[in-house]
Amino acid sequence: MRYVKLGNTGLDVSEIALGCMTYGAPDRGTHPWSLPEEQSRPLLKQAVEAGINFFDTANVYSLGSSEEIVGRALKDFTNRDEVVIATKVFNKMHDGPNGFGLSRKAIFAQADASLRRLGTDFIDLYQIHRWDRRTPIEETMEALHDLVKSGKVRYLGASSMYTWQFAKAQHVAVVGGWTPFISMQNHYNLLAREEEREMLPYCQDQGIGVIPWSPLARGRLTRPWDATSNRLETDTFGKTLYKDEDSQIVSAVGKVAETRGVSMAQVALAWVRSRQAVTAPIIGASKQSQLAEAVAALEVELSEDEVQSLEAAYTPRENAGFR
Repeated sequence: MRYVKLGNTGLDVSEIALGCMTYGAPDRGTHPWSLPEEQSRPLLKQAVEAGINFFDTANVYSLGSSEEIVGRALKDFTNRDEVVIATKVFNKMHDGPNGFGLSRKAIFAQADASLRRLGTDFIDLYQIHRWDRRTPIEETMEALHDLVKSGKVRYLGASSMYTWQFAKAQHVAVVGGWTPFISMQNHYNLLAREEEREMLPYCQDQGIGVIPWSPLARGRLTRPWDATSNRLETDTFGKTLYKDEDSQIVSAVGKVAETRGVSMAQVALAWVRSRQAVTAPIIGASKQSQLAEAVAALEVELSEDEVQSLEAAYTPRENAGFR
């Protein structure tokens, strides 16, 4: 495994991160396809043994059970100081007022809840899951800064939003003398390239680490378009992200993979990693073979002709995944 700095920091992270939305109680929250703890632990152990030190989850994943599973597994399988644990805040965790969002009250309450579930004294990377239109960004940035100064959080990150929103948050942090974001976790893969217009150039210019979610398009780029899976059938949000015309791109991935003698997942992940602005894509794995393929993809280098063939069929579309 190779390691890279996350943005303009001294933090070393593995060149791929393990996304932990897959690991959680299926009967909690909105992910009935997630793996219960006894099935999750072998994958988390495999990731540690492969040298992955970057683990990304969120409070809302399986309503907190993902954090619980990840926290227990990492405590058992590795040293806390050797791993980078990332989690997120924003989405609804309980009914009633202040059950979601980025108010000072919500952020403080949810950070403490995440710390308890993860079984740790600090969160390495605390990310806002989405932009909160209901709360002044000044309130959010000051509250996040106070978490950093309290020692509960080491670094701050953000996820899927418009570039103007991200730039505004960074500006507010500078003006207020508060801690800025060091990373952007956005939706980026061969089927979703709209971030190339503004967000990626902005992050590259500002020295902000880019850690894309769904680099394999929720599995769409790992198998023929008409193939299915349990997650594909039950992932309501995932069904809103891609369209039938994307089958041409998936077909191109298949052709390169066949010529290369590697898997489609390796080709699709190699493409994301080849983007200059990308620091470490966040991969998901529900099988040990998928995790092994992701690690093997680190050795795949695409030619210019292969990259052009993969990108040729892409057409502009709305930037999906903000909500």
